[in-house]
Amino acid sequence: MTNSAFEEATKNKKILPTTQSNCENFLSLENMPRWAKESILELIESENWTELNDRFFRDITLGTGGMRGRTIGKTITKAELGDSHQGCTPKHAAIGTNTLNEITILRATKALYKHTTHQLSSEGTLEQPRLVVAHDVRHFSSQFSKLVASAWKKMGGFAMIFNGPRSTPQLSFTVRERYAHAGVVITASHNPYHDNGFKAYFSDGGQLVPPHADKVIASFNDVNCEEILEWLEELTCDEEYVFLKKEDDLAYTAALEEAVLSPDLIKENSPRIIFSPIHGTGSIATIPSLLDHGVEVKVVKSQNTFDPNFSSVKSPNPENKEALSAAIEEGKKAKADAIIGSDPDCDRIGVAIRKEGDFVCLSGNQVACLLAEYRLISLKSKQLLMPENRSSFVLLKTFVTTPLLEKIALGHGINFVNTPTGFKWMAQKISSYEKAATISIKEREGIGLDYDQTDLFTRIDVLTKYSKYVPLAAEESYGYLPLDLVRDKDGNASSLAFAEVLAYLKSLSITPIDFLDKLYLKYGFHHEKTENLFFEGAEGSEKIIRIMDSFRKIPFQQINGIKIKKIKDFSQDDLLDEEDMPIARENFLMLALENGFKIAIRPSGTEPKIKFYIFGESTPNSSNLELTKEKIIKEVEEIGTFLSDEANRRASKKISRDP
Repeated sequence: MTNSAFEEATKNKKILPTTQSNCENFLSLENMPRWAKESILELIESENWTELNDRFFRDITLGTGGMRGRTIGKTITKAELGDSHQGCTPKHAAIGTNTLNEITILRATKALYKHTTHQLSSEGTLEQPRLVVAHDVRHFSSQFSKLVASAWKKMGGFAMIFNGPRSTPQLSFTVRERYAHAGVVITASHNPYHDNGFKAYFSDGGQLVPPHADKVIASFNDVNCEEILEWLEELTCDEEYVFLKKEDDLAYTAALEEAVLSPDLIKENSPRIIFSPIHGTGSIATIPSLLDHGVEVKVVKSQNTFDPNFSSVKSPNPENKEALSAAIEEGKKAKADAIIGSDPDCDRIGVAIRKEGDFVCLSGNQVACLLAEYRLISLKSKQLLMPENRSSFVLLKTFVTTPLLEKIALGHGINFVNTPTGFKWMAQKISSYEKAATISIKEREGIGLDYDQTDLFTRIDVLTKYSKYVPLAAEESYGYLPLDLVRDKDGNASSLAFAEVLAYLKSLSITPIDFLDKLYLKYGFHHEKTENLFFEGAEGSEKIIRIMDSFRKIPFQQINGIKIKKIKDFSQDDLLDEEDMPIARENFLMLALENGFKIAIRPSGTEPKIKFYIFGESTPNSSNLELTKEKIIKEVEEIGTFLSDEANRRASKKISRDP
């Protein structure tokens, strides 16, 4: 039957040997569901080798950021479609070792459960492992979240789930609030509609970091599929799930209050904001919180519905102006001060501000700088940040986030720390500061501190006396955390914090652009650009590996005519951060140029692309800021074009040593 065609395809290199091996392994599993086997056979019989390769050329990677992948194939098989109507979600997710489906979700759940129970045992506790599960609005998100909860219960744990979509930061908060040992959110953030994902959290509310992440990953790779397949046939009715209550939503809403340092400032200078959840979870907490603080907020109705296809936009990514275009049109009519849009799981926001009758989209770096400068000014005005304690304040940022944040921190006399890409590393820092304060106050004062039940200003006082306080953690990819009871970037809290910035600037009768220009004059004009090169599927994965290998084996001597001063390879051991703490290894290169520019090169951990971050800057006190801006932007653009061309050349193996 299909064997001959299958073997012939391998022989003729239409499919990879790993594809054949993984397909045959799945087909041989005794408990593999009938629909799954029929799907594989249908792809073989139709000789859809490209689809088969993409689905089976490797095992999906469970990394430190969880896993993301296609949950709806480019080709949907008849068995996967089931009795679903055309245009609706298929009955089953795309079968494959490299796709996000019922089997890979169960493998990840079992791996997380196994490590959680091992951790509890090593701590000498006999507690039943507690899990909180949340999901966004994507295809299969609700089903996957129930599958996770059901499997956790079958293994002997206690699982709590929300009764509908919730944002990722709310999951982070609820893990801590409910004293859970782990958390899972089913989301692919801003990825295309056909993707979904699995993000795992530990008891501190942050995403998994080593050593926990490494152990869960190892366990995931060791899971025997036969052990979990029987769970697919056992359906659980809603009465058997433990649903979280309204009180859990109210607790998170109350925590969001702490994103605002001066509530009266917003009420007295209420900004006019157009908000779009872009069909996602941002409508659940952001809109009520903005209204409660007196913000004049109007919602984009056409995007205020849960839609797994994100049908009103090309991409549900608030980094892109296109995703904010509907909100911008509303903003022009309403003469709004700003536009805010959140991604589907509302951990990130995009911002556009009014300028001369139109709207200008701010970069993630610019929003971070506005938030940082205002919050430090506000903390000083409240005499919470003072000369005697400023060494205990620290801004957190990733290495690929604008250096202007470092200069703002130093300008206010506080510290900064760079972390690897991924908010989990900043969350780890915040948790370490909390732990240090809790231990220190007990040892020195004999006082037990219930951190989460202590009000914000008391926490600031305690942290600055016994440890460190983080007024803001930020990353260039539009993720910010202006409060410490959540341990992941928070679009709900960031919307509130940015509304406060707008209110502050309104009280001074200046615009965000004017405010940024003041920073540029003081610290130098900074401009950043990210070049993204996409390489999808099995072939694309090989190209990304080839590009990174070539940059290491044949490094740049110059870029666009500018000499390289230093290359730092973050895949090496023994690198330390600003606090002399070890930096986790990462597939990432940082290049320093002789003109003061920097370039970072790294493959994305969540999407099939390689990213080039370009950081341009001028000296402070420019005599003509507009001319300086034009010059720096032009140079950054030229470097971006050079890097894109060079990467495509190296991907094609046409590599020669730079002159």
